[in-house]
Amino acid sequence: MAPDRFAQWLPGLTPAQSQAFSIYYDMLMDWNGRMNLTAITGEEEVATKHFADSLLPAALLPQGARVIDVGTGAGFPGLPLRILRPDIRLTLLDSLQKRISFLGALCEALGFSDVERIHARAEDGGRNPALREKFDIALSRAVAPCPVLLELTHPFLKVGGLSLMYKGPQAPAELQAGERAARLLGARCRLQEFPAPWGSRYVILAEKTAPTPKAYPRKAGTPAKSPL
Repeated sequence: MAPDRFAQWLPGLTPAQSQAFSIYYDMLMDWNGRMNLTAITGEEEVATKHFADSLLPAALLPQGARVIDVGTGAGFPGLPLRILRPDIRLTLLDSLQKRISFLGALCEALGFSDVERIHARAEDGGRNPALREKFDIALSRAVAPCPVLLELTHPFLKVGGLSLMYKGPQAPAELQAGERAARLLGARCRLQEFPAPWGSRYVILAEKTAPTPKAYPRKAGTPAKSPL
């Protein structure tokens, strides 16, 4: 896609950022022909429903924040945020090696040698001493319901850090369903709406108020099968 095409859907970008999103789109479409990265393929839909959607809570990220994108898939929302916010220190975590391979090639094309990529289940990553309670921000988008995400993301956060869970119109119900998990994990949750032309968009913000109990996260697969 020509870089100037992004101006109509992502206003305010620098020429370098527009070029980066153009590279992202072209590589996403190329690799999507070989693996299932996204069902959304049209230029406008990718620009809005993937790129712009990822950027909605960008102002919530502190300057220089250490950020982990849990279950990043094709890099959303972490990489669009890194394009917009070069100050953040980003780690991409995903359970499928083929997606990590795509992200490696994409980061090389974008010149993002500082973006860390980790092939692991979130439950395993959350118990890794190199990752546990090391991040200011944990991102998750199209991964799991709120009670599950709290268990998957909060072990990565420092006390005072934020888990940002991207959600659609079901967000208020999910927030309510996550109350028990929030109590068990030491999280204080609130909801923020982000009006968008492509749909009703929310972010559940869960602030970490205490260290994660040693029992969490439970073994791989358990949080989804038996949510807190």
